[in-house]
Amino acid sequence: MADKKVVELIVNGGQANAGPPLGPALGPLGVNIVAVVNKINEITKDYAGMKVPVKVSVDPEDKTFDVTVGTPTASALIVAELKIEKGSGTPNTVKAGDLTMEQLIKIAKIKAPQLLAPDTKNAAKEVLGTCVSLGVTVDGKDPREVQKDIDDGTYESLFE
Repeated sequence: MADKKVVELIVNGGQANAGPPLGPALGPLGVNIVAVVNKINEITKDYAGMKVPVKVSVDPEDKTFDVTVGTPTASALIVAELKIEKGSGTPNTVKAGDLTMEQLIKIAKIKAPQLLAPDTKNAAKEVLGTCVSLGVTVDGKDPREVQKDIDDGTYESLFE
């Protein structure tokens, strides 16, 4: 029995098509590309407008396939949550947006499986690091201040 061939790609959520990079990568494997594209679009529709990592495993003998979708980057989730085009080019002086603590925790829960953090509280602190880079504040505060507040137990009730 032949080993499965795995193709790893980054696609726009809900907008995959048979063109590059998908078509050229899957074409030689003889799989039904339209079926793969439809499956990817169905799974990634919740991530519309974001770049999403996708793995397609193809069995070269019977042409069956399996699609696994990762989660978008923390920065993509933050930008989508704030409905802005991109982060600040000068994050120390110009702020791109302001997340609520609830939005931050929501993003942390989405990203948690890919992060090294052992719990949601620490995942939130990792996402706050991304907020610093993007020039995004949380509840009107600098993300580094919010990290200290989390350590001091200020937001303890939100993490239970």
